[in-house]
Amino acid sequence: MNTVIKVFIVEDDADFVYLTKKFLENQGDIRIVGYSDDGSGVIEKIRRKQPDIVLVDLHLGNSASEGILLSRQIRIETSAKTLILTGLRDFETIQRAARTSFASGYIFKNQPSLLLENIRALAAGTTAQEYMIASYALSDLSDSEMSAFLIMMGYKVDLKSTVKTIANQKGAVLKKLGLNNQKEVQHVFRILLDEGCSFG
Repeated sequence: MNTVIKVFIVEDDADFVYLTKKFLENQGDIRIVGYSDDGSGVIEKIRRKQPDIVLVDLHLGNSASEGILLSRQIRIETSAKTLILTGLRDFETIQRAARTSFASGYIFKNQPSLLLENIRALAAGTTAQEYMIASYALSDLSDSEMSAFLIMMGYKVDLKSTVKTIANQKGAVLKKLGLNNQKEVQHVFRILLDEGCSFG
């Protein structure tokens, strides 16, 4: 029996939603389980519908910040992967989204074949783009903070630092990532656990 990929859409352009739903549902292996034209109540809907992937419009409302924050919230509070969509080719915005949204992927709206390809790849496992985005999200960490991050992820790291110093470094990691605790760190970066990553 073929596995059906459950997709939820957060997008305020009704025409784009209509065309996207029609395109995806014609594929046979994808089912649209929900839709919202803004971020209100989305987390509860996602918890109820349990999609595999949430398509998030980067420019919800008046700025890219809403899409970035919503993607972060979805990734922190649910098990769904997020795929950010945008019609703008703005490098600075893309860079900020990659660094702070915790998204699983990022594509342009005028690439429907890549949308389908990304949905299927994300549903099947971990993609190279996921690794790159996760790596970019961690790029602000210093070497000592990265060691503390690895400890938080459950890796064995040979550190000569004191317990207090390591605790301080863990606190710095949480602050830089904007996360509250080790559980959130492991949840957001779970691909680094699921795929048995090695760090040199």
